[in-house]
Amino acid sequence: MACTAVPDFALSYAQARSDFLYAAKCVGAQLSEDIHPERGIEGEVLALDIAVLGSPTAPLRLLVSSACHGVEGYCGSGIQIAALNNEALLARAHRANVTLVFAHALNPYGFSHMRRFTHENVDLNRNFLDFTQPLPPDTGYGAVHDLLFPKDWPPDTANQQALGSLIASKGMPYMQKVVSGGQYTHPNGLFYGGKAPTWSHLAVRRMLRTHCASANALAWIDLHTGLGPAGHGERIASVNVSDAQQRASHARATRWWSGNGATPLTSALDGSSSSAVLSGTMGEVTQQECPNTETTKLTLEYGTVPPLQVLHALRSEQWNQLNPHAPELLKGANRQAMMDAFFINTPQWREQVIGQGLQTIEQAIDGLSTSTA
Repeated sequence: MACTAVPDFALSYAQARSDFLYAAKCVGAQLSEDIHPERGIEGEVLALDIAVLGSPTAPLRLLVSSACHGVEGYCGSGIQIAALNNEALLARAHRANVTLVFAHALNPYGFSHMRRFTHENVDLNRNFLDFTQPLPPDTGYGAVHDLLFPKDWPPDTANQQALGSLIASKGMPYMQKVVSGGQYTHPNGLFYGGKAPTWSHLAVRRMLRTHCASANALAWIDLHTGLGPAGHGERIASVNVSDAQQRASHARATRWWSGNGATPLTSALDGSSSSAVLSGTMGEVTQQECPNTETTKLTLEYGTVPPLQVLHALRSEQWNQLNPHAPELLKGANRQAMMDAFFINTPQWREQVIGQGLQTIEQAIDGLSTSTA
């Protein structure tokens, strides 16, 4: 088909999905979709869309996924479209016999509704637990939940002072740990991990079984925003290095993505990452769904705004969920606060995230090409 390049970034899920599918068709990618049971904010169909460029049975595969955390997909989608528009990158993958798998919108509901969480109010990256076992205990979230969500919005002076005093006494790292680490006691709260697999959880498993499990070697880049200095892409590889398989994976990740120290990898487990230690993450699911595949995973986390602004945006949007009859003008402002906290719509920021995103994809292609799996 005769094609013209589409813009890298869109400001609605519906437009992002349309642009992604168009860009994928233009380069001859094989497309499939996993339709979500809910509708988007504009009444549009929601889906986890998969674009495969290269042989679907090739031994080497690179998976690039977006929107694990919904609203963060505005950035991730842009990077995926930029990659599809980049002839040199696609040629590099072709020469290396690496099949590219783009997973657009792991959490399409959150993407469309400018939420971080799924339609079940679950943080997808806290939902990968064995739910036949006891859930993790409350590590402090219960003590701050009511403080996070006052009766009225915006918070009054007393609420702001109380939260400020807590942060001043405990420190922001403590607050980040108890709020964002993953909690399983407050279904209407932030960073809730759920009591069963969500739709997106099951869709991720279907994606891995269908498009990745037959590979000998798989690299997985998962795109995120909201932590760290604005425009900086932190390369996070939090693995349990006491496990031999994960230790080998971490060694590969270091070789492929650290740039000999120029772009160092970080880990929440040793305190070098801007992320807290998390429970129920997606990382280890590849061992279950792709047991015969050598897997190397990277979280690429782009900084946006200061942590307190991110926390305020998360609180405001979750307050919407707790107060569905609030004025539409207020709810719209709270959704926009989420957008502003997780996507900086400036030329400089967009150029920064694309440049670093394409670099990590190129490094993964080169790394896979040297794989002995």
